[in-house]
Amino acid sequence: MIDTAREADVHVDINGRSHHHRVPVRLLLSDYIRDVVGLTGTHVGCEHGYCGACTVMVNGDAVRSCLMLAVQAHGADVRTVESLTADGTALSPMQQAFHENHALQCGFCTAGFLMTLESVDPDDWRDRTVELLSGNLCRCTGYQNIMAAVERAWGIERAGSRDAAGVGGEAHGDG
Repeated sequence: MIDTAREADVHVDINGRSHHHRVPVRLLLSDYIRDVVGLTGTHVGCEHGYCGACTVMVNGDAVRSCLMLAVQAHGADVRTVESLTADGTALSPMQQAFHENHALQCGFCTAGFLMTLESVDPDDWRDRTVELLSGNLCRCTGYQNIMAAVERAWGIERAGSRDAAGVGGEAHGDG
């Protein structure tokens, strides 16, 4: 029989702030971030690591927080989507590109996409963005606008892609 009452001390830095808690050893990192620390930008979708909505950065690497225990993050540096804006009001360049390119609808998957993109060097992934984003699911946008946002933020020019003037407001009638 599994002893579910067992607890452990966890010390983790999240978005530059130190957090110390005693938590059940089976508590998922996603639940720790959301329910214990109170940062709700990390979403839990499938709880099997398939959808990517719960993606955060742990020591610089993108990880599925629904597949990692909070105790496994002990001593780690964790970044969530809340870390993307320095003052909490101005959007990061990728967030701005998502906004300008209508790359989100319900927004449930957006944090996972943003953290996946944040975890890589664009120069290493410019020609493989489809591969990079293939681990994140979106049920609303059809990915075309997400790819346009990444291309804009990373300065990628592709044959047949919309020009900068057409990607923003004018093509959609709001400019």
